[in-house]
Amino acid sequence: MTSVFDWLDTRADERRRAGLARRLRPRRPDSDLLDLAGNDYLGLARDKRVAGAAAAATLRWGAGSTGSRLVTGTTELHTELEHELAAFCGTQAALVFSSGFTANLGAVTALSGKGSAIVTDAYLHASLIDGCRLSRADVAVVGHADPAAVAHALRTRRTERALVVTDSVFSVDGDLAPLPELVAACRAHGAALVVDDAHGLGVLGPGGRGAVADAGLSGEPDVVTTITLSKALGAQGGAVLGPRRVIKHLVDSARSFIFDTGLAPASTAAALTALGVLREEPELATRVRSTALSLAERLRAAGLTVTEPAAAVVSVLAPSPELAVRWADDCRAAGVWVGCFRPPSVPDQVSRLRLTARADLTEGDVDRAVDVITRCAPPEAGAAS
Repeated sequence: MTSVFDWLDTRADERRRAGLARRLRPRRPDSDLLDLAGNDYLGLARDKRVAGAAAAATLRWGAGSTGSRLVTGTTELHTELEHELAAFCGTQAALVFSSGFTANLGAVTALSGKGSAIVTDAYLHASLIDGCRLSRADVAVVGHADPAAVAHALRTRRTERALVVTDSVFSVDGDLAPLPELVAACRAHGAALVVDDAHGLGVLGPGGRGAVADAGLSGEPDVVTTITLSKALGAQGGAVLGPRRVIKHLVDSARSFIFDTGLAPASTAAALTALGVLREEPELATRVRSTALSLAERLRAAGLTVTEPAAAVVSVLAPSPELAVRWADDCRAAGVWVGCFRPPSVPDQVSRLRLTARADLTEGDVDRAVDVITRCAPPEAGAAS
């Protein structure tokens, strides 16, 4: 009998032939691979202070938060973390979500809706794209990092309310959004700005306070920032930061907050402790940026096509999806784990290796990474564009 899911096999075959099939790769706790694929920018995920705080919170509060934040899921740890995040980033208030993805969904959907307009960058993260799709707003997608196109879309909209949505540091190539120009366009045309600072927090700005702080926009009444706790802070979860009335509105209206189980106590305590480490050791942010620049310069000198990193992400272009997969597999076999980004994960349809610098990488680690990546590069890699 024909199965109703036979079409899945057809799609799987199509992805395999195109070099776009994906697979899960479980890692061991004692792996000797040099990790340039994860997002642990400050090297805090295994920091004894951070991991110890997570373990202690689990013993005190339990393995889970036991309910949604509006029922039993809000612990004293959540409230303290929100206070500390707002104070660190210079905003009136913060709201912690179970992930960066749900934070973005909540912010975009609750601050837009039917009868409003959203203008987005073409290279937006998938979580923001999904938020726009769920918003029921009129959505205009404009060219990458193009404030003039944003201004035109705002000027020609047919709705009273409008929202401009962008990443601060774009996750594929690691380039920076023109935040001062975007906020100027918003103010000229009566729009609010939502910035996903997932890749900026802990890396950019004074003491690692993020790209929004670096642009001088912290605490502005028309700017909302979303962050993740799973990158520079080495934990899990996400948050929205901004004016107090915005945060109160999210508590009342954001479905990904209201109907989701609260962030586990372990992750909450880990993020809180990691934030304290960043306060005490602001040089971590400087170190990760320096490491990213070193990686990019040395790989470019070896003849590879490498983007200029604005933060911790370094992108190395590959000739094709198939060669990108083979290149990443060869690097892994040689002891270096790199990210492999292919369509549809990349908006420009160009495959690449995606490397992430960390503050705890040594000069020897960088030497090893450069040697392996260049040695495993396919001959066509130097001509990738």
